[in-house]
Amino acid sequence: MGDVEKLESCLAELFERRGYPGMAVCVRGPEGVLFEKGFGYRSMEPKKGVDGDTVFGIASMSKSMTALACCILQAEGKMSLDDPVTDYFPDFHIPGAADECVTVKTLAMHRAGLPPMEPLEWSIAKNSIERESRWYREMLRTAPNQMDRIEQIVDYISAGNYEPLGAPGEYMSYSNEGYALLSYIVDQAAGITLEEFLEERIFRPLGMTRTVLDLDGSEARKLAEGNITSLFERDEDGKMVWDDNWSVLPPFRGCACVKSTARDMAKYYQMLADGGRWMGRQVIPAEAAELMYGREFPLRDRPFYCMGLKKRLIGGKMVCEHSGGLHGVSSKGGFMEGGYAAVVLCNEGDLDMEEFQWICYNFILGLPLETRHDYAVPSGRKFSRPDMLCGDFLSKEGLPARCAVRVEEGELTADYHGRKVRLLHCGGTCFAAVEFDHPERRVETLRFYIRDGKAWGVKCDTRIYQRTAAGG
Repeated sequence: MGDVEKLESCLAELFERRGYPGMAVCVRGPEGVLFEKGFGYRSMEPKKGVDGDTVFGIASMSKSMTALACCILQAEGKMSLDDPVTDYFPDFHIPGAADECVTVKTLAMHRAGLPPMEPLEWSIAKNSIERESRWYREMLRTAPNQMDRIEQIVDYISAGNYEPLGAPGEYMSYSNEGYALLSYIVDQAAGITLEEFLEERIFRPLGMTRTVLDLDGSEARKLAEGNITSLFERDEDGKMVWDDNWSVLPPFRGCACVKSTARDMAKYYQMLADGGRWMGRQVIPAEAAELMYGREFPLRDRPFYCMGLKKRLIGGKMVCEHSGGLHGVSSKGGFMEGGYAAVVLCNEGDLDMEEFQWICYNFILGLPLETRHDYAVPSGRKFSRPDMLCGDFLSKEGLPARCAVRVEEGELTADYHGRKVRLLHCGGTCFAAVEFDHPERRVETLRFYIRDGKAWGVKCDTRIYQRTAAGG
């Protein structure tokens, strides 16, 4: 175990360097809370600090709770992870896929074949109080409806105006729409709403008294009694702005809508680390924890997405974790074998909190706090067939995001989200995308999928971008 004073100093230095408004960190072990600290401010007018009771959004960290609900329901014989989605939504179909192959489990593992698509972004734009921006204008222009009911998502997916990512089970690509469906599958299988199920089976037994799944933050404000964060972001000119308008995305309840504290979330992850036990009691079936992240899923340096959690080795130990990002929300949380948990919550939107999480893991492992844990490390070798990778690849989640790969002066480069990067080979078809003029600064990890002599897709972190017709 590391030194607590050094941990606080390292986190504070990185927090100040990044210039974030506010952040909360909690680390737990078998002996209880090992470290808890608030940094910066939860609000600016008036200026109020972050503490252990400050409520933040957790965004997509919510997904593991929805997946856990499915695992509990299977363990109790109320549903099966192998149930076809059509058992719950008879009108649901994915083009070219047999209905029986698209199951609860393929949705929870992001392996149903769904590419990145627009409904979540449309739902936010149509149902939230948003600032004027290019993204907002485009979402309002392109949204086919209010996107506030699950049936609209079912209809959109079933219409098939997209190219699936292979057969169900073949490729992992992150899908918010899949978790929207899971939220309503839990409702049907449990006989109560997902909100009620999480409160009864997880939040209350763990004493997570400042945690709630709600759409607009109204219930979270009641629980917080004033100690809830404002929501910060950078505007199109890079200026910090803030408001108290939570993203409202009605059909995506169990996908991104939990509000909590770092303290409460550390309890949740420590319970999972201990196979469903908390304070000497088995609060969820041990089978549910095994179904969620257990032995059937590979354990390796490269993350593998299980049921709502990414599983990997860090410092020789199993880690299961998830991140999240929305307006005014950036989060990272997980657990390490041995009964340890670490959570980092920030109130500026869509930031990468991984380096903060690594500092917490290093503290637990007794490693130098600055140790990095990138799973893809540049090999120093050239890729033998760079021509196979060249092309334009597209994601249609929100504003179209592009990755245009080229060879320039014998070197693989890319225009990634409008930013020029170098691609450094890490082995196989995996590359580190680094800043063009500062190769020590990693931007993303890319993995290419090759068929018939050329890449048909590239996984950018967890989402597969598909080659466009214009990309050759």
